[in-house]
Amino acid sequence: MASGTKDLAAPDLGFDFSYDKLAHLLVFGLLATAVLRIPRVFNSGWLGVCITIALISLVGALDEYRQSFTAGRYVELDDWIADTLGAIIASVVYHKWHYYRRFLEWPTSAQSQPSD
Repeated sequence: MASGTKDLAAPDLGFDFSYDKLAHLLVFGLLATAVLRIPRVFNSGWLGVCITIALISLVGALDEYRQSFTAGRYVELDDWIADTLGAIIASVVYHKWHYYRRFLEWPTSAQSQPSD
């Protein structure tokens, strides 16, 4: 929804890099992680990782295209690159780093209670 508005409220962190690119990287990395948490996708191994990266990259490209219809917003190749890079990093980390997966997949209280 935020990509469809002209003015985005964001803090000035005082850095020389654009907070916008970091936001793209993190949000699209989160989207990739959400897709990889689907058991059927994750159990597909590297094929699932590649499909996830391609899907999230496509979503990023379509989002940039959609922004071209919003007054005051611009299509930026750098945003799409940040989207795709976020998907790549998050997908590989989730697939290879079991500590990260275990942190995200901690059991709910209903799952952790012993059965009668």
